[in-house]
Amino acid sequence: MSVLVVGSVALDSVETPHGKVDDALGGSATFFSAAASHFTDVSVVAVVGDDFPFQEIEFLKKRSVNFDGLVQKPGKTFRWGGKYLSDMNQRETLFTHLNVFEEFDPELPEKYKSIPYIFLANIHPQLQLKVLNQIQNPKLVVLDTMNFWIEGTPDALIEVLKKVNILIINDSEVRLLSGENNIFSGAKKILEMGPNILVVKKGEHGALLISNGSYFWAPAFPLEKLQDPTGAGDTFAGGFVGYLAKSGYVCDKNLRRAVIYGSTLASFCVEKFSLDRLKEINKNEIDERYQQFINMTKVE
Repeated sequence: MSVLVVGSVALDSVETPHGKVDDALGGSATFFSAAASHFTDVSVVAVVGDDFPFQEIEFLKKRSVNFDGLVQKPGKTFRWGGKYLSDMNQRETLFTHLNVFEEFDPELPEKYKSIPYIFLANIHPQLQLKVLNQIQNPKLVVLDTMNFWIEGTPDALIEVLKKVNILIINDSEVRLLSGENNIFSGAKKILEMGPNILVVKKGEHGALLISNGSYFWAPAFPLEKLQDPTGAGDTFAGGFVGYLAKSGYVCDKNLRRAVIYGSTLASFCVEKFSLDRLKEINKNEIDERYQQFINMTKVE
């Protein structure tokens, strides 16, 4: 089944201990699509400026990613710059230029409104609500957010949470949203807000799936050289939602598999800058690494 993603398409300037890129393709919707398109058709809603290099997304179009919802506006494309420290777990934001993204007002093409699987990337909760109000009978709604919205627009965020099935956030955001220092007591509070499933991203420590007292943890894939962590979270979400859409059925077993597939795609993402590694991989590579994940955690 098809997936709709609403988020950002951006140009990133990133520096890590392993190198530097300027104005490289980025954005939440882009990383998500690069991962999810290995499993199913993807439709994108986003905005770019008149300076956007459209040739950069040709590889996604060849993977059946539909950009009818990508609007071009006069002005510059959203740009973000960051520098990662030596351990790659901490980064410094050098600049955030919202440009045309500041006026992003998502209007869905008519054919998008019946897409059954929805991923609302990290944008203003009021915009996420606007998207949901345009959707007809979604089968699954997955949401991402961040500390900026948790602290700055809590009421709007609470309204969105009432309408979603799965929330994907990191462990510090769990603590901030719930007011609890303990991840598990915090998760319980968050699940009472509306979602029935919580996925907690823990970076180099993997990902945790929590649902109705059931827990599943997937480790991060052991990599000797991590080039660029930018976009890993959205890539995880793309693998996670993409697999669920492909399976067509949300159950505990498929949710666990989706976490592994999300972690698999994220492990490829960080091996090169921008989307360079995600452009290269194929189904055989994904399935081989997925099996490596399974073997890492299998007792018998």
